[in-house]
Amino acid sequence: MQAYAIFQHLVFAGALAGLSAVTVFLMIAFPILDHPNARSAHSQPTPRGGGVGVVVAFIAGMLVMFQGATFARLADAQFLGVIYAALAIAAVALADDVRDLSAKLRLAAQCAAAMVALASGLTLTRLALPYVGEVELGWLGLAITLVWIVGCTNAVNFMDGLDGLVGGTLLVASLALALIGALQGGWFIYGAALVLAAGFAGFLPFNLHPARIFMGDVGSQFAGFMLAVLAVAASRFDSQELSFLIVPLLLFGLLFDAGFTLARRAVMRQRLAEGHRTHLYQLAQRSGVPTRAIAAAHWGFAGFHAALALWFLGLSPGTKPLVVLPALAVQLAWMGFVMRRMRAAGIGWR
Repeated sequence: MQAYAIFQHLVFAGALAGLSAVTVFLMIAFPILDHPNARSAHSQPTPRGGGVGVVVAFIAGMLVMFQGATFARLADAQFLGVIYAALAIAAVALADDVRDLSAKLRLAAQCAAAMVALASGLTLTRLALPYVGEVELGWLGLAITLVWIVGCTNAVNFMDGLDGLVGGTLLVASLALALIGALQGGWFIYGAALVLAAGFAGFLPFNLHPARIFMGDVGSQFAGFMLAVLAVAASRFDSQELSFLIVPLLLFGLLFDAGFTLARRAVMRQRLAEGHRTHLYQLAQRSGVPTRAIAAAHWGFAGFHAALALWFLGLSPGTKPLVVLPALAVQLAWMGFVMRRMRAAGIGWR
């Protein structure tokens, strides 16, 4: 890509970041207040819904891309499918911020939004498995894609409970995905990830500790959903569709904490839909680790995972899935650190 074209794209991203920031400022001026409760990390009523800025910037950017960015084309049905799915999940999540939807209704709405993406043709069709080879997924690909999109949406949403943690992580992950898209010639992924990063660049300054506004479900659910959809689109980077693993790798810190917490609570026979403060990041904060340090640690995880994703691109198909091992080792080390802090502070898993 020519230097002038890159400059144009950066100017465009800067304009979208400004649009996001203006939208967030309006959400602060006309707030949906988040009142603290026993599970909250904040003590004063704080505006939420700042993720509207991310949504507005993303939709505006995608519409401009659809109209004029011939270098970043998907089939029209899939391109419009991404935009329609984005609007659907944003509407669901904003309603959740305003009305606090029930878990069942929220899940049903998320599935419906995911079906919009699937209906446009954004599904996994095959995967190459170590020691097995390439496997055609058939109808199972639809089920795996649906579970992945809904699961990623909720995992990111569950992790949005500390100032700057998710916003900064998603900014790093989106920038890394844009770089990978450019390196792989996946210009739709490049453009979509760049406009998503622009939205978070406009939002994040307002969300740094102490936060002036929270992302809200409209930001966390939307971002988790869109990155999950982009993971499916990125699977086209290679014929084995192993490139699907790039986004899970970039988000591994968030997915590990959410997955570990869900599994642990299931083993302990705790109600999975019940609110709690026992994610690893919450336990770290309760044990005395400063909020800024926890957010910075997760940004660091995202940066490390971005380096692993770049390494992933050069590996052979048989070894690519093994790139998750260094990421897993770092998360296990983080879990060990948090557990030591918990013991020192006399905090349990409940």
